[in-house]
Amino acid sequence: MDTDTISAISTPVGEGAIAIVRLSGPEAVARANKIFHGKELEQVASHTIHYGKLIDPKSNELVEEVMVSVMRAPKTFTREDIVEINCHGGLVSVNRVLELVLDSGVRLAEPGEFTKRAFLNGRIDLSQAEAVMDLIRAKTDRAMNVALKQMDGRLSQLIQQLRQQLLETVAQVEVNIDYPEYDDVEEMTNELMIENTKKVHQEIERLLQTAKQGKILREGLGTAIVGRPNVGKSSLMNALVHENKAIVTEVPGTTRDVIEEYVNVRGVPLRLIDTAGIRDTEDLVEKIGVERSRQVLQEADLILLVLNYGDELTEEDEKLFEAVQGMDVIVIVNKTDLPRKLDMDRLHEIAGEHTIVNTAIIEEEGIDQLETAISEIFFEGDLDTGDMTYVSNVRHVQLLNQAKEALEDAMRGMEEDMPIDIVQIDVRRTWELLGEIVGDSVSDSLLDQLFSQFCLGK
Repeated sequence: MDTDTISAISTPVGEGAIAIVRLSGPEAVARANKIFHGKELEQVASHTIHYGKLIDPKSNELVEEVMVSVMRAPKTFTREDIVEINCHGGLVSVNRVLELVLDSGVRLAEPGEFTKRAFLNGRIDLSQAEAVMDLIRAKTDRAMNVALKQMDGRLSQLIQQLRQQLLETVAQVEVNIDYPEYDDVEEMTNELMIENTKKVHQEIERLLQTAKQGKILREGLGTAIVGRPNVGKSSLMNALVHENKAIVTEVPGTTRDVIEEYVNVRGVPLRLIDTAGIRDTEDLVEKIGVERSRQVLQEADLILLVLNYGDELTEEDEKLFEAVQGMDVIVIVNKTDLPRKLDMDRLHEIAGEHTIVNTAIIEEEGIDQLETAISEIFFEGDLDTGDMTYVSNVRHVQLLNQAKEALEDAMRGMEEDMPIDIVQIDVRRTWELLGEIVGDSVSDSLLDQLFSQFCLGK
């Protein structure tokens, strides 16, 4: 591809030992050579790094002391010539280097443009490109492992295998239609077509079964901590985060707003939300916090409903149980180090099948049991990220659902003995939908939308 040369900062902006400004494109080496004083970059071997200084050609002033890596196409991330300028980390130094590079005639890269070029140049497919962002945003080791396997092409290979099976089926149908006189070609009957498509259907269903777990690994499990004031919600959050993120006092109503933090629980990323205690109050600020808590309650994937072992069940507690009916809930009976006033028989009655965990958070008791309960609800214990191929991307899930529906339409047509050339239209549609996952058929506007979500410099 003939493209212009682009550049951007590829490391987080801020103070640090090293920052990297990356260039990619046909003139990457020549443009870097104009401002670099050291070895002639256009003459050095590929995949080598060189010490030198950046000099502003207009003023002849020293800008930075750098190490410059030169990597020539096609063995690079973008399959274009790439130059990476390693300079001192810091807002001023890295921005001065970038400005100097742009003054040399290089264009500032758009968000995700390096990865977009890797896709357009055929180095990776679309699902692998999307996995790059999943890898960057991974909150736990398990989420990172899933992203790494997708970036390595595990999902792509599986999708391509399914597409090949469908393509062979469609091709055989078309041969039968176009060349009926060929006796040495096996006739594609409805029974044979059902057998071929059923295998693909089963594999799509298996992938969709991993979607919930994959989505949790990718985006985190929205977990709301709810309960009346002063039952220990903020203490619970601090215990899970292992940091004093929320203010803890004996005064009810300390938390006035929603506090959000990510935490790693057995490899599962929890987007933990500490809410204001839900109660009737005349305090205007606290009332706003309570309303936000009720909204969070409706949007959460998991509810941690906290009760006080040293208090009797109140009408407010029972209303909370009514509000979370039909949701995934773990009931936490906190402060078990206090004398019991809680009616446990009544609690078991209104909790129903919800898991109940006893804790004394101040004494650091019961947290392990709580983490086990969370893992068992969503992953039935230990999560296998070894051999499993997980679907975690919402776009992929939507396309797989559409492909499944199209294939089911085809299978119904076969069972009703519809003409095989009509049935194959739905089979071909399934093949096209699976192709959109890996980017074999995708619009420019979708590409722009997907890559605009990337960070600048990736």
